[in-house]
Amino acid sequence: MASDSIKKVQDKLFRGGSNEAVQQSLEREPGLTINIPKPMSSPSQPPPKLFKAPEPTPKNGEDAEQASYRERLASKLGAEYRGTERYRLLQDANKERHWKRWGPYLSDRQWATVREDYSGNGDAWSHFPHEHARSRAYRWGEDGIAGLSDNHQRLCFALSFWNGEDPILKERMFGVTGHQGNHGEDVKELYYYLDSTPTHSYMKFLYKYPQRAYPYEELVTENQNRSRDVSEYEILDTDAFDEDRYWDIFVEYAKDEDDPDNVYVRITSYNRGPDPATLHIVPQFWFPNTWSWDQEKPAMPSLSGSVRNDIQCITAKHPEFPKTHLYCLPSPPPVGPSGDFEGDPEDAVEPELLFTENNTNYSRLYGGQNETPYVKDAFHDHIIPSHRPPTSDSDSDSEESFFAPRTRPRTASSAGSRPASKSEREEGPCTPFPQGPSFVNPEKTGTKSAAHYVFRDVPGEGGCAVVRLKMTPLSPRKDPSLFDEGLFDDTVEARRQEADEFYNSFVFGPTSDDLKQIMRQALGGMLWTKQFYQFIQKDWIQGDPAQPAPPPERKWVRNKEWRHMHVADILSMPDKWEYPFFAAWDTAFHCIPLAVVDPAFAKKQLDLLTREWYMKPDGQIPAYEWNFSDVNPPVHAWATFRVFKIERKLHGNEDIPFLERVFQKLLLNFTWWVNRKDQGGNNVFEGGFLGLDNIGAFNRSEPLPTGGVLRQADGTAWMAFYCLNMLNMALELAKHNPVYEDIASKFFEHFIFIADAMTYKEGEDEQSLWNEDDGMYYDAIQFGPGNSMQLPVRSLVGLIPLYGTLVLEPSTLNRFPGFKKRVEWFIDNRPEVSARNMANMKVRGKDERRLLALASKERLIKILEKMLDEDEFLSEHGIRSLSKLHKEQPWGMDVNGQRYEVNYWPGDSLSGMFGGNSNWRGPIWLATNFLLIESLQRFYQYYGDDLQVECPTGSGDYMNLAGVAEEIQHRIIHIFGRDMQGRRATNGGNPKLDHDPHFRDYVWFYEFFHADSGKGLGASHQTGWSGLVAYHILQSGVTCRLPKTPKTPRSLAHHYFDETIDSRSEFGDDAKSAFSMMSGFDLHTLGDLSPDAL
Repeated sequence: MASDSIKKVQDKLFRGGSNEAVQQSLEREPGLTINIPKPMSSPSQPPPKLFKAPEPTPKNGEDAEQASYRERLASKLGAEYRGTERYRLLQDANKERHWKRWGPYLSDRQWATVREDYSGNGDAWSHFPHEHARSRAYRWGEDGIAGLSDNHQRLCFALSFWNGEDPILKERMFGVTGHQGNHGEDVKELYYYLDSTPTHSYMKFLYKYPQRAYPYEELVTENQNRSRDVSEYEILDTDAFDEDRYWDIFVEYAKDEDDPDNVYVRITSYNRGPDPATLHIVPQFWFPNTWSWDQEKPAMPSLSGSVRNDIQCITAKHPEFPKTHLYCLPSPPPVGPSGDFEGDPEDAVEPELLFTENNTNYSRLYGGQNETPYVKDAFHDHIIPSHRPPTSDSDSDSEESFFAPRTRPRTASSAGSRPASKSEREEGPCTPFPQGPSFVNPEKTGTKSAAHYVFRDVPGEGGCAVVRLKMTPLSPRKDPSLFDEGLFDDTVEARRQEADEFYNSFVFGPTSDDLKQIMRQALGGMLWTKQFYQFIQKDWIQGDPAQPAPPPERKWVRNKEWRHMHVADILSMPDKWEYPFFAAWDTAFHCIPLAVVDPAFAKKQLDLLTREWYMKPDGQIPAYEWNFSDVNPPVHAWATFRVFKIERKLHGNEDIPFLERVFQKLLLNFTWWVNRKDQGGNNVFEGGFLGLDNIGAFNRSEPLPTGGVLRQADGTAWMAFYCLNMLNMALELAKHNPVYEDIASKFFEHFIFIADAMTYKEGEDEQSLWNEDDGMYYDAIQFGPGNSMQLPVRSLVGLIPLYGTLVLEPSTLNRFPGFKKRVEWFIDNRPEVSARNMANMKVRGKDERRLLALASKERLIKILEKMLDEDEFLSEHGIRSLSKLHKEQPWGMDVNGQRYEVNYWPGDSLSGMFGGNSNWRGPIWLATNFLLIESLQRFYQYYGDDLQVECPTGSGDYMNLAGVAEEIQHRIIHIFGRDMQGRRATNGGNPKLDHDPHFRDYVWFYEFFHADSGKGLGASHQTGWSGLVAYHILQSGVTCRLPKTPKTPRSLAHHYFDETIDSRSEFGDDAKSAFSMMSGFDLHTLGDLSPDAL
């Protein structure tokens, strides 16, 4: 009987029994069930086709069905076949095929960036606003919707649209600027990066475009009128999407099976509204302006239009690039929700080819003289009558739309035409060429082009219109896909299936479909967030010879010390709209999930930032373009070694040259830190803001209003962390070159001195950063010898010392006798240093391992007591950046009549510090949580099951530190995953996002998350480090339960039975826990917690 009772408890609580038992349990407790729909991977109806291709005729008795490329490749490679996409990655690495030549390298926002700012005061937002972007040529990059370019951005492609209502074409993402938003800059669009392979052989993007006039003015005005204690006014707060009157526009890119320069483009648009509506789809194909800056113009590229084999064609010729054609295929007429054509299926929608020059419209912006008759904003004038410039003084006095630049009469060289009359506007949303000189070049040549498709009266409730284009160097007679839409669509579908194969290779075990979809969107989004980033400091700061000289004071605004920078690379961006520039510590975190899918690209990112055209000669790594001299946390060494290990584990490649090359450059960077950020030479570091923006009472990048020097607990802990990572890398390199053994000894000793300086006891010459009474590390202000004051703010600053931990295997010590001898000498001869207030290196842990850590066991337990307290740091969604204690007990001080205070702000920032668009006073940040999780896993390597802590504090549930790490991972995953009611915490309770079938499967990866609700905040597409959730899903998604479901703590399970309980997902498949006896290597996941893996 007892065993039967135990079995019932096990079935109910762990769902680890038979399927019948699970079903009975669910029937008894319907609250634990949820109907999760499968993610929509493709439209319910295939894209409509204009022509039906003839059936193939079997030859010589052969089966008409030919094997797919994937099947042929698998047959060719045999046992060496690892997937089609992996084969392409290998070809690219071996330079057999340039698979990454074409990719999503356009920014989502080039306007109002630092690189385009030539003002005297550094106000980038005002110098190049959104309303200038359509009329003014960019100097340093390009932007667009779902954009594509080559890897040197010589030729660009992107989408634009018009709904017949907007005053401008929708050709770039709109958002409020840093001055307009009540919480800083913020994009106000609905778009999703849905999928991408590492070689971009398949990519998918979704843009949701309102059928009503886009509420530009409303968004700006309402956000400007809101105070910081009110949430941001978003596009879904307007009526733009009411009654579902919008378009779902899916953009897919697919490359030919064995030719990376043949790119298929399919744009499928669904009318989600109740009534028929008209949509203009205007793909654009252009050259960046490289000819307006030097006195001597370079050889000019050109675009020209023609009809080839009855297909509209744009041909691009560039002096440094092969000839490329963009074939703009005729489209079938719109179809209804059932897939039936609304008109004659033979009635094709033919595009109109448009051409102009990618030159600034000086006449419109400044009342000046245009260099050419045709200018950058010509397509707006051609398609939208209300956008055309006035032709008389009386017209110029008429009321203009909110976002139209101030218009002036055109000059003779760029004459316009009369504005359309009311009857012409009512005739239809598309107006033919105006009478008189046209806005676009009738000769069909230029440097910017477009194909204008008009789909009239697309049926509501899911009616569909599709556009197919192909970019290729081939002529029509060599490309049958131009005449066979079935072959075209089959190619796109084949690439999608190969993408499925690639991502499925990473997921084993019973991970839920919802988590798989989140993981794929996270990784796909990170691959979409690549960008061509160009910056030549000498040219930028001096100005261009062919342009007016910038104000002389501009040279002193920013980045004057970085004259060596000469950047033109594909980089991983934090967010291509809000942060369309690299940030050093963001890049480090990006590379962890990127290494899972494309280790070569991840390694390239880490390598680039240490190259001589980035790193200063003194070793400083550039932070971000607003201030390259600012200081980000030193995480580069950690990321380098983690990427090295991930590639070795998952891909079987041990890239020692990469590790050694970056390590040697990091020696310079480490020296820079020691020389510049340890002013007193006491191994206690200042560092500055260190990426944590407003976490302190004072702006840590500026001199203290109190006087004195801020001794930063996090700055010092970061350097201890840096030391240990350099030590770990040196030991790895010493396996191949004994010279590195001595370098390992150097970093070992440096770590010990940093740890001692940070944690020595009260009564010494200076006060410790450790507070024994509170059981936390705090910053301190040092006013002079023996005169310091702690700042008792319980924040992430006091948790970061946990990062400083490393476990050494006995085999490692035995392998390097010189290093072992130095370690033992230190232990024996400097006991006051090696055992004082830090982990005692004399005591051996699990499997005879040694521990290097800032926090001793006693201090670790005290810190975890607060970190795992749900009334302090532990949230349902991860670890808060500031203790909730400060909600009721804010800390502050008065200095010279001014109050400096730290309060608990779980959501958006309530101050304008650092722009006000980020907040470290409470919210959940995935990057810092990630390092805490890894630190707990490393502590577990040493303590094993001997150290059990209460989690959550006060719950009576004790678990080892690996279990604690897993619990935090699950809470983070639950930010994105659905709960029992089908809600995602990140959606902030928005019913449309949670339950609408055309929204609920799509996820945004926000910059940070509300500490109490999990709502996404900040940059909405910061897939960069929030993409780390993909790594958590790969490591522990198998054991992740649905949010809000009851669970019995594992420690209490021993009350019922002694054996290890294997985990079971909500979808019913058995799987070992990542922390069970079966290793992550055996499961082919990232769940290996051994020292070799971490």
